Amino acid sequence: MHRMPLTLATLAMITVPAFAQQPVRITADFTDAPRRLYHAEIDLPAKAGENVYTTPEWIPGNHRPTGPVENITGVVFTANGKTLTWRRDDVDLYAFHVDVPSGVTTIHAHLDCIESEHRSDHLAMLEWEKLLLYPAHKPVREIPVIPTVIVPAGWGIGTALTPVKPFDANTKPGGTVAYKETNVEQLEDSPVLTGEYFHEFTLAPEISPRHYIDIASDEPEDTNLTPATVTEINNLVREASAAYSSHHYNEYHFLLTLSDVAGGEGLEHGQSSDNGIGEKGFANPVMKIAEADLLAHEFTHSWNGKYRRPDHLYQPDFATMQQGELLWVYEGMTQYMGNVLAARSGLKTQEQYRDMLAMSAAQLEYKSGRLWRSTDDTAIAASVLRGHDATWANWRRGQDYYQEGELLWLDVDTLIRQLTNDQKSIADFHKLFLAKGGNTGPEIVTYNREEIIKDLNTVAPYDWAKFLHERVDLINPHADLDGIERGGYKLVFKDEPSATEQKFVGLRGGPSYWYSLGISVRSDGTLSDVRWGSPADKAKLAPGQKILAVNGHVLGSNALLDAINASKGTQKPITLLVQSQDTITAYTLDYHDGQRYAVLERDNSKKDYLDEITTPLVKTSK
Repeated sequence: MHRMPLTLATLAMITVPAFAQQPVRITADFTDAPRRLYHAEIDLPAKAGENVYTTPEWIPGNHRPTGPVENITGVVFTANGKTLTWRRDDVDLYAFHVDVPSGVTTIHAHLDCIESEHRSDHLAMLEWEKLLLYPAHKPVREIPVIPTVIVPAGWGIGTALTPVKPFDANTKPGGTVAYKETNVEQLEDSPVLTGEYFHEFTLAPEISPRHYIDIASDEPEDTNLTPATVTEINNLVREASAAYSSHHYNEYHFLLTLSDVAGGEGLEHGQSSDNGIGEKGFANPVMKIAEADLLAHEFTHSWNGKYRRPDHLYQPDFATMQQGELLWVYEGMTQYMGNVLAARSGLKTQEQYRDMLAMSAAQLEYKSGRLWRSTDDTAIAASVLRGHDATWANWRRGQDYYQEGELLWLDVDTLIRQLTNDQKSIADFHKLFLAKGGNTGPEIVTYNREEIIKDLNTVAPYDWAKFLHERVDLINPHADLDGIERGGYKLVFKDEPSATEQKFVGLRGGPSYWYSLGISVRSDGTLSDVRWGSPADKAKLAPGQKILAVNGHVLGSNALLDAINASKGTQKPITLLVQSQDTITAYTLDYHDGQRYAVLERDNSKKDYLDEITTPLVKTSK
């Protein structure tokens, strides 16, 4: 059965309820973060008899049950100074049954979390599921909670939570910081970043509500982003505000870690985003191109994914499975707009946008698994498709609803422009779909496919139901290239990479052989994947094997390229000597078409919608 979307009027009453019940009080302690430990002290409402408390399992934005219950340790419940007996639920392993004595209305819980990621000796990021404990079997938006955070002395703090006593983040308050009462749903949606080397920038001050970027790094100089990068992020705020014609937060914080230790991250929240890149992710020009859409993508989620959310993906608690059916909207449209906004803001150039779009489209065009799995199924099966290694990934498919969705919404955008003689665009759809209710606080309004079709028809009458059914639900041997072609370009393959892809050669450790031989090769010669149906597949090569020699020569940095070039236009095969476990075998590849790299080639017979789409909507600083 399909749930009806919640109405705006209903949400206005339930999103931020008037708390009459006893709140949960939680103190999160970061002071042991360098030792890979977080601590929590939690006061929980209780009644005599058996009480059940839980920690989150299904984390919004992760699209699978990633609650880190296995890392929660040192759990002790007490009341009036006496330790209470507890037992984990036999079926729901995230739930704790606690026996509470008569007359007790509050119990205390201590717990620790082993945190191996998202922290270093100099910074820490807290996603609240790592420490959060609350009464089970209740809608999380109806559970009041009062949070407090303890950080090492001198460390700065960035979060969308509202402090009881306002402070300037750059004064580095350290110690204990108390925050105003909220609810468990919003607390889970409000991560906390703290760091020894910390800086907060105010962004686009002319726009209300306020926007900030809070940065923590492992080296003191890294928190000082270049003026050009700060300008581009300011532009991002302005461009998103113009594109979506609304805001759904009280203030917004980009939380950014710059660290080679803390690991990469990109997780959306309604009033903030958790972003993690390498230490020089914005300082290194090539790495910056690779990360250009991160902030724009997660920022877009404040509208698409957090405020507007698929009706079966949103659940009233963190224990019920979140269904991924419409992730091609949630993530796919965000993927499209994240890259568009990055180009409009100057985080990447229009040429870089086109080059990266070509690489993404080619990857989908040569995704062999599309012969049996639809885009719809990649979304429905999202929770079981995340986290796998590269072995036969092209045949299994993975989170393709991101890139498939990007092409789909480019198709939608260019089609609207064509249908309306360039008088309307996807921005008109966003004004209906993402700005419902105007400017709001952090609310959640659900939707279904029928609403999407209705709003698209309001913008430009068309058979949108058939359009989406054909592209999303059906098996499509080829990628949706209609938006690219309608946008004035063709996806072609040339023997030299685009300027942008050439910059990435060093990052990925060498040239690409994916569209030629059909292999992905690590620097030591190991095959990380083989493309189903490619010359390598037909020769019976397999992921995990290791190339030792090419055409009788020991594998060197250019050996494969030399062999590909030598075989072009001839009947000469390419011979590989390959190790598989304890055997060595010679394989012959029948390939003669040379190097192949994806690029977009201009079609002058059509209007250049791609450059029109990536042109700034507002006058921005350069």
